Amino acid sequence: MNKADLADKIQEIMGDTKAAAERILDAVFETIITELKGGREVSIAGFGIFSIKKRAARQARNPKTGATVQVPATQVPKFRPAKALKEAVK
Repeated sequence: MNKADLADKIQEIMGDTKAAAERILDAVFETIITELKGGREVSIAGFGIFSIKKRAARQARNPKTGATVQVPATQVPKFRPAKALKEAVK
């Protein structure tokens, strides 16, 4: 399933236009991204928690050349599924 399929499902449920469903979906994604950029987590009851994980700087090795490379510190998005979601997909 992709974003267009999700928009189709929202449109079926709401009975509104596909364009409106796409705007809703875009608004949800944009809100989650904005909150994560601000360092805040997004918790959706029964679904899960979106948060930011900080990765420290480290040294890695280029597998092709074997040379040591410095990898800078970064932040990556993280998702922890809720117990209800885990149970639903068992």
